Amino acid sequence: MKSRRLWEIGGFVAGAVLILFGAAAIYMGVSGYQTVQDELKKENIVGGSDMAPDEIRAEAQEAGLPESVELPSCNVVDEEIDTGTEARCFAQYMRVHALEGTGGLTYAQMGRFQSEAKPDDPAGTSDEEAAAKDEAGQPISNGARNTWITETALATALNVSYMAQQISVFGIVVGVALLLTGIGLVILAFAVFGREPAATGPPSTA
Repeated sequence: MKSRRLWEIGGFVAGAVLILFGAAAIYMGVSGYQTVQDELKKENIVGGSDMAPDEIRAEAQEAGLPESVELPSCNVVDEEIDTGTEARCFAQYMRVHALEGTGGLTYAQMGRFQSEAKPDDPAGTSDEEAAAKDEAGQPISNGARNTWITETALATALNVSYMAQQISVFGIVVGVALLLTGIGLVILAFAVFGREPAATGPPSTA
């Protein structure tokens, strides 16, 4: 009898702990999700008129970008960017815009300085001797490369918000699972150990 009582108490305690953890995980997940939305709203980001698949495809072709460049399939035209999913979509369009400005070159493919021989070439040069110089005789930085750096910084921030949103959703799912498991454990402990076993008398003799 004492052993059954201990098992019953243990089941209730374990179930209660899981319920508490589940509730806490759900609260933290919902709070994190709401924080992502609130912080994005503060930035007042709105999707551009070309942030739709057909429009960006036409732009990429006009800019001469290679077909290997992955184009976004989402649409955020004139939409307020206030969710992680929309932020990730916006970041994908930003990358295409940056590629249009660099002639399809990425950060690693561009030099630090503007080339003196080819000042309009976004590839630039990392050789200070071959770089264009300003009035003070200092190498002029590669504007296309700087544009890529700025885009990468902003896109990374937007992608982090998407990651935070997904982690929050995962936390909510885990919280629900823990909550249901805790409730089930309490019910199981009561059903199995909470009832007195039926008394069995000596077999009747005819």
